[in-house]
Amino acid sequence: MNRENLIHLNDGAVVAFDEYGDATGVPVIFCHGWPSSRTMAQLTDEPASELGIRIISPDRPGISGSSLQPNRTLADWPRLLQRVADHLGVGEFRILAISGGAPYAYAAAVAMPERVRAIAVVAGAPPIAELSNAQGLLPLYRWMLALYRTRPELLRRMFHLARPVLSVRPPIRFRPLLLKLLMLRPCDAESLRDAAAFEAIFESQRRAWRASAEGVIADAQIYAQPWGFSVEEVHVPVRLWHGKQDRAFSFELAEEMAKRLANCKARLIDNAGHYSLPIRHMRAILEDLVSV
Repeated sequence: MNRENLIHLNDGAVVAFDEYGDATGVPVIFCHGWPSSRTMAQLTDEPASELGIRIISPDRPGISGSSLQPNRTLADWPRLLQRVADHLGVGEFRILAISGGAPYAYAAAVAMPERVRAIAVVAGAPPIAELSNAQGLLPLYRWMLALYRTRPELLRRMFHLARPVLSVRPPIRFRPLLLKLLMLRPCDAESLRDAAAFEAIFESQRRAWRASAEGVIADAQIYAQPWGFSVEEVHVPVRLWHGKQDRAFSFELAEEMAKRLANCKARLIDNAGHYSLPIRHMRAILEDLVSV
């Protein structure tokens, strides 16, 4: 199942979301990565259908089909998520967050513990503003973080300059070259040779850039800022999945997160990277999440 929907908010803005899996199944809200969009949840469609899970995947404000929300913060997200759940008649739900979706899942868990049954965080971003050093981050992220802190307007201009290139869909014949240029871990490169997985990851990124550089920038700024709550305030059950070969966020960072969370079971997976973990292990991730 895959349906595109729009929710019209009182201020005239819209929230776009897709649904995957089983329309009558256990509701799970999907928080996409960065830069990414709602169609990243295509990774869940087949296993969710088999397991009787309904995946609800919204675009964040300014991403793909959702309206830009000026000056938004992480604290704005739970209210928007509540609006999506209410619109669909969903009471309790679980959350699956991939990579940059992690802060949004934690924020919702803190704000709505009576509705969020559990969360699964896969290759999740840590609270970057709290890090004493950034050595556990991808070098590109370290560079962007330093530029954000010293020359934010230059970083903003670079995002706008990158948008025309990153919003173009590369021809299929160039995919092997693209995978080489990205200098991925072997496990990630191998997983992304699957055409469906490649589409889920990179088409969702392209949609984010195509809509607006400002939406991508707004997400990036939120990662660089304090979350507004401590990790220790998350009391709902957390299933934290992280690959030991993850280059974006080291598994040592995931281990530290697991120690700080009150109710967490960590799954640190050998021979899994930032992309291969959700691609290869999605069924186990979903099955584990709905068992809580």
